[in-house]
Amino acid sequence: MLDDEGKKISHTFPKKERLSSKKEIRELFKHGSSFYLYPFKVIFLHFTPEDAGYYHKVLFSIPKRNFKKAVTRNKIKRRLKEAYRLNKHLLLKPDFVGLPLLIAYIYVGKKVYDYKIIEDKLIASLIRLKKSR
Repeated sequence: MLDDEGKKISHTFPKKERLSSKKEIRELFKHGSSFYLYPFKVIFLHFTPEDAGYYHKVLFSIPKRNFKKAVTRNKIKRRLKEAYRLNKHLLLKPDFVGLPLLIAYIYVGKKVYDYKIIEDKLIASLIRLKKSR
């Protein structure tokens, strides 16, 4: 798939784009800014990458308090990851200037929504993150 300028868009979600470092997660939740876009709470922080790569790192969290069964939490997590994987190019457009982001999506909804609703809300959050520079 190609973007507006004819460059190839990568629809992958490799390990380097996943937020898994305890240090970075602690920093994100301590100093990050947040906003609600139901059914998500989005926490984000601009950071200086320690390695040479320039990419955003993302974390998805579904609280056990709201969804007792792991099957349900995993279903929501899969939908979130897929929506992000297909739409992350919205953050990578050339008009995005600034440092890469650490992003945490916390699912605060009380029920399981269809993929289309999750994708629409995730796209709206990516656009809002892009404007937050």
